[in-house]
Amino acid sequence: MQVHLLDATYELFRAHFGRPPVTDSAGRPAGATLGLVESVLRLLHDPAVTHLGCATDHVIRSWRNDRYPEYKTEAGMPPELLAQFDRAETALRSLGLVVWPMVEYEADDALATAAARWADAPDVERVVILSPDKDLAQCVRTDGRVVGYDRRRERLIDADAVRSKFGVEPESIPDWLALVGDAADGFPGLRGWGERSASAVLARYGHLEQIPAQGHAWDASVRNAPMLAATLRASRDDALLFRELATLRLDVPLQETLDDLAWRGVPRPAFHRLVDDLRAPHLLARVPRWRD
Repeated sequence: MQVHLLDATYELFRAHFGRPPVTDSAGRPAGATLGLVESVLRLLHDPAVTHLGCATDHVIRSWRNDRYPEYKTEAGMPPELLAQFDRAETALRSLGLVVWPMVEYEADDALATAAARWADAPDVERVVILSPDKDLAQCVRTDGRVVGYDRRRERLIDADAVRSKFGVEPESIPDWLALVGDAADGFPGLRGWGERSASAVLARYGHLEQIPAQGHAWDASVRNAPMLAATLRASRDDALLFRELATLRLDVPLQETLDDLAWRGVPRPAFHRLVDDLRAPHLLARVPRWRD
């Protein structure tokens, strides 16, 4: 079997910005939730999707905001999208799916924990993380037991794809983000470091601790090596903090077993309530299997 793990927050954002707005039976914004349900129903038509877990950011803030106040928050998020977070989780449950709503942690932490937990389970061929999020590239394994998949571009994200895009091994992604920064998550990286220089240095040394303190000692072809090395020495604490922010947690307390992730069909009563609430009767014809 394969275990599929859905980044439902990403799917909700994609649905919100990718379809016209609609309202539910009470006049509330519902376009993102409706788009999410339509997307997941398409996914459930795939016979390979037998075990599925969905992670959501129940709130945007997490433990990372305590470590770094400038880390991403809900500021600037469209209120009509933020208002649908709870309803999106209810909608996913109405499809008969396991949902992990994150409060202290982030959805990516739950996905990383689940991937690490079940990648080596005896009956699992591989774990597929359904998200193009660069943070999740660190979960990809060189033995192929954990891969990513970009549903929008229909593109597999294996270790070769990570190397091709970032120029480093999957395990070096947090170090790479620490140097380059991540505008989406709200931390800047180190001054002067760009994608090319970070890729060249980390392709050779792997992690921040292994990078020689003096640029003249670098066994890598990098422009302005002495300046970059000096910046890294001066900003080492920042780099380590940014790497901590970029490193996904593997200790999220997920209660479900692998058998709990087995999808057994859509429960009729809950889904009919959802359809009525969303004023979307067309969804009924898209259900691949009912749970009677």
